[in-house]
Order: sequence, then structure tokens, then C-alpha cells
Amino acid sequence: MERDQLLSSFVKVLVSDTERSVRFYEALGFKRLNADPPFVHMRWENQAEVYLVAVPAAMGLQGPRGVGVLIGIRVGAMSVDEVASRARAHGAHVDGPTVQPWFTKEIVVTDPDGYRLNFIEPA
Repeated sequence: MERDQLLSSFVKVLVSDTERSVRFYEALGFKRLNADPPFVHMRWENQAEVYLVAVPAAMGLQGPRGVGVLIGIRVGAMSVDEVASRARAHGAHVDGPTVQPWFTKEIVVTDPDGYRLNFIEPA
């Protein structure tokens, strides 16, 4: 898939430190497609797109992020165990892996701003 072929769905997350977030997401396995401030466009295995959005200086980030929301990402070439290992190596909190009754193996990784990424593979 080429860079100009955008996926139909994506998520935007406000980040307090763009470069820190880019390093974190790249360490997990995301690829940086484009950086046009205030956005950094990231992609996971041609399946999921995340836009890291720098918080406008006048706005600031208040309170926790990601409460009640999981950003679901199906893994492909990389296993959830490998993603968990990469996340832990960067100091991230990781829940799981857990085998769910609906026949998936899942982890939840918390990014530097508190967003929760739910990586999923068949169990």
C-alpha cells in the first residue's frame, strides 16, 4: 500500500510531546508516513492509522486521556507478545496477554499520554 492510499478509518490523539510519542509508536512497530505539524501520520501494518496531534500551546492537556476508550489494532506479522516486549522495553505499562472467551489473545499498552492501545491476534 502506498502512502497516498489512505485507510478509510483512523484515530487522532492529542499528544503533549510529539517527538516522544513518535519514538514510542515507532518502537512498537508503527511506521511514520508523514509529518506536517501539528500532525504526524503513523500506520500499523497497512491496517490502522493514527494521527499524533500536537496540542496547541494555548490549550494544554488536562486530566487523563483514553478513559473508557481502547484503540483496537489487529496484529499481523508481529505477535502481541513481541509488541508487549517492545512496549515494556520503552517503559510502557502493559496489561496481558489475556486469552479472551471470544478466541483472541490481547494486550493493552498505555502510551506516554495515557491512551490505551488494544493489540489483538487470534488465540
